[in-house]
Amino acid sequence: MTERLTGGLRSTASTHTDVERESADQMPTTDPEKPKDPNIVDFEGPDDPANPLNWSPRKKFINIAIISLMTLLSPTTSTISSPITPTIMSHFGSTNSTLGAFVTTVFLLGYTFGPCALAPLSELYGRAPLYKVCIVLFLIFNVACAVAPSMDSLIAFRFLAGIMGSCPVTLGPGSVSDMVSADKRAGAMSAYVIGIILGPSVGPIAAGYLAPAAGWRWVFWLVVIAIGVVAVPVMFLAESYPYVILQRKTERLRKNTGNEKLKSALDTGTTPRELFAFSIWRPLKMLLSPIIFLLSLYCALVYSYLYLCFTTFPVLLSEEYGFGSGPSGLATLGLGVGSVLGLFVCGASDKISKYLAEKHGGETKPEYRLPILIVGAFLTPIGLFWYGWTAYYRTHWILPILGTGFIGAGMVIAFMATTMYLVDAFTLYSASATAANTILRCLFAALLPLAGPAMFAKLDYGWGNSLLGFLAVAFIPVPFVFYRYGERIRESSVFKIEF
Repeated sequence: MTERLTGGLRSTASTHTDVERESADQMPTTDPEKPKDPNIVDFEGPDDPANPLNWSPRKKFINIAIISLMTLLSPTTSTISSPITPTIMSHFGSTNSTLGAFVTTVFLLGYTFGPCALAPLSELYGRAPLYKVCIVLFLIFNVACAVAPSMDSLIAFRFLAGIMGSCPVTLGPGSVSDMVSADKRAGAMSAYVIGIILGPSVGPIAAGYLAPAAGWRWVFWLVVIAIGVVAVPVMFLAESYPYVILQRKTERLRKNTGNEKLKSALDTGTTPRELFAFSIWRPLKMLLSPIIFLLSLYCALVYSYLYLCFTTFPVLLSEEYGFGSGPSGLATLGLGVGSVLGLFVCGASDKISKYLAEKHGGETKPEYRLPILIVGAFLTPIGLFWYGWTAYYRTHWILPILGTGFIGAGMVIAFMATTMYLVDAFTLYSASATAANTILRCLFAALLPLAGPAMFAKLDYGWGNSLLGFLAVAFIPVPFVFYRYGERIRESSVFKIEF
């Protein structure tokens, strides 16, 4: 691994092997046996309040809460157009069902491209500036959606809004890992991920009732109002990335002391332009790692099922069950409730990791995050088979909705388990690792639902969802394999990728 930094969530540099094997907040500080270079600017010991790991609980809570609010808004916006798609198509005189689905999924296509730039920029200039810039642009592009004069322009503005909306989803896990040590990270991640799991369900409910009363454009104006409210506290977010914190401290000391030889402990002397040129490809290079690729592929598959449900729900419920746009939006509560239940399963991750660490000699490993993924691997195909065949036989409407609850639970467990694993395993480059996951996940979620109408028209809901269920079954062995052999694969020279 090519090191740009020599530490992540720790106060100073460590060896290359330490970076790979341990969470940065557990790493040792500078070797006490070596004389300290007076020109190296570092944190003032392990208890330095400037280190985000040492922030007060109140400061950590406020920052994580603000980021979580941003994260709630973004997925909410991604699905808010799904129940009003027929109205939008009618307004613009379109009859293309694939284009109608694309109005919703193009937002996720923005999620695919956004992390490619946002992740490396955050590792160069910090998280806080990007949060602030992106939420302002997010607001502007949603205003553009509200006043869009054509279907094409609406799709274009949704895409640009998706790029800006990918910011909290891409940088959020890294921000949490900046502030929270590994042994407490699952609880903090659960609080952060609430926005991701509830947002997709909240959006269709709000749109389903607002659009008939005020028109589809007011759905986007509602989003704009919500973004404007959240944007105010975002402007007060504190920087949490240690590299940037030390860099600013170094610049301040240079100015105050006149000593131009001062250098951050996390600075290797490479210029920002060189770093960006190298870093912008890092998320894509990380996908070459078999662990990152397969876990991201599985997460992408499950996540795309979620959006397939959102884009096909309105058709199923209106044509087969006679639901209007409001009740069709409420039907997404099955996914939402299932997601919340899945979150409770994920809450056990810290306890399971601690138990396994004690059982195996006290050393914490990223692989100890994967047992909960095994649970999710079984829930997803159960939900797909349940949802598909109850819809096929046109049973009572509650039964397909209950089936989607399993899909929601499986999706959340897959998202949480893979995210915590990637953050623990690649802490130094956590933003790039989660960006790699986001790129693949959102690419699948943007494109697979476009095939939904044609697939269900040919196979109906029974065999169509069963086909997807069999794909999910094929991935069941993946968490077992990586739990047992993940560390060996990560450390093997055959699979090691230069980041």
